[in-house]
Amino acid sequence: MNRMDFTPYRRSTVGFDRLFDLLEKQHRNNGGDNYPPFNIERRGDDEYRITLAVAGFRAQDIDITAQQNLLVVQGKKRDELPEGEMLHVGIANRGFERRFELADYVRVENADMADGLLLIDLVREVPDAMRPKKIAIGGQKTLEVVKDEDEQSDAA
Repeated sequence: MNRMDFTPYRRSTVGFDRLFDLLEKQHRNNGGDNYPPFNIERRGDDEYRITLAVAGFRAQDIDITAQQNLLVVQGKKRDELPEGEMLHVGIANRGFERRFELADYVRVENADMADGLLLIDLVREVPDAMRPKKIAIGGQKTLEVVKDEDEQSDAA
């Protein structure tokens, strides 16, 4: 198994521990289950869509939980038995859990199901205080020298 070593980067950066831990965790867990298949799409500068193929699941079988920096999608297996005798079972009816790590300020805007696909729209809303600002060079007013009261009384 290949191990990702971020030691050289950890030595020269400050405050990125969470990012490196996240990358190492994702690398360790990468060999897991790939069910259900999914796409992640960038729809704009601050808009994303996650599409999961959830054929056979109804909206009430799926739970979507958004926490800070984490989106968890769970599908619950139904215990319904088909009316007839099943000769072949090729459509998976097993439960699943998919976790998506979200960047700061990313929130779920909408979730919908259509044609066997679960669509989750995400948007990144960076607070105004965190947005880049243009700084004017030499934009400060000129400083005035404040005279002491003693200097003012001597001049009079």
